[in-house]
Amino acid sequence: MISNEPLRIALIAGEHSGDILGAGLIKALKQHYPNATFEGIGGPRMLAEGFKTHFQMEELAVMGVFEVLPKLFRLLSIKKQIVQRFIANPPDIFIGIDAPDFNLRVEKLLKAAGIKTVHYVSPSVWAWREKRVFKVAEATNLVLALLPFEKAFYDKHNIPCAFVGHTLADELPLEDEQTASRALFDLSATDKVLAVLPGSRGSEVTLLSEPYIQAVLLLKAEIPKLKVLVPLVNEKRKEEFLAVATKLNAEEIFTFVDGKSREVMTAADAVLLASGTAALECMLLKRPMVVGYKLKALTYHLVTRLFKFNIEHFSLPNLLAGKQLVPELLQNDLTPENLAATLKPLLEEDQTALKQTFYEMHKSLRLDASKQAALAVSNVIENKHD
Repeated sequence: MISNEPLRIALIAGEHSGDILGAGLIKALKQHYPNATFEGIGGPRMLAEGFKTHFQMEELAVMGVFEVLPKLFRLLSIKKQIVQRFIANPPDIFIGIDAPDFNLRVEKLLKAAGIKTVHYVSPSVWAWREKRVFKVAEATNLVLALLPFEKAFYDKHNIPCAFVGHTLADELPLEDEQTASRALFDLSATDKVLAVLPGSRGSEVTLLSEPYIQAVLLLKAEIPKLKVLVPLVNEKRKEEFLAVATKLNAEEIFTFVDGKSREVMTAADAVLLASGTAALECMLLKRPMVVGYKLKALTYHLVTRLFKFNIEHFSLPNLLAGKQLVPELLQNDLTPENLAATLKPLLEEDQTALKQTFYEMHKSLRLDASKQAALAVSNVIENKHD
């Protein structure tokens, strides 16, 4: 169905992965509403689709209790301003993309003011503090879930939810494209290549760079010809990582790449990365990986003391599989020695069986997610959802 109504559609994305989802959704919504305008908070990919941002997306890209505190007043100010703007001039629908700590608060206020709201990317209510699901219901007319087990969770609680698949599963090829990617970086078919992705947030790069770099130094001692590529999302993240590498006298062993994380992962034999969307992307690229993550010590202490977790794994490949397919090293287990020990077999042993498992998982998520999400949003706009 195509409508020529000049709709105003508001969206907020809080980080790089949300920007990717937002751009795909905007593009798909234009097929339903060619005269629609799009505004809110977004990143460069959304801007490229004609989106108007009222604040810089980077301002929302913080996580962890103590990491948020220094920026709390600014975050509250942004929330107040954006809510006032949309209540004073209501959009036809508001879509919060991920960033649940920020977006659900915005959605709740807008929904109370009579504005239809959708939350794209389920918060991890299935993992911890399960009763938060009712706060999600209070804030939204519909949740768009990327993963099948999330849809089942919402159905159990009778909360409107649509499983749309994942845009990355649609974008990435089912077949391996390593040869072409290696050519981009002057790598041969016989080179041993490790990709290192320390995260897209400043707090992640700050905490993860040192153990990651120390692990690479250990690996280089055992695999001297190992080539190590580090794609970083922007110059600021590069400066943060390079500062740690320089401190450890290790800057010469890395090849830095501006962006192009997808191509770097495809070129690699194995990948070391932070948790999150990057782990899913790595799985879809059929690359063996080690997922290593940590929070600031006090943040981790508070989180684990205050909240009960209902999951055995924290990386998306393992959550999707319902078992451990890839090694996970969290907090105190994230040591250079552990990282090196789990990466070494991925670089030296045959991983065909794991890659085939990733292939089958890829197919299960390939649903044309942006199209499915746009259809679900249009149903809310047209009052086909509560």
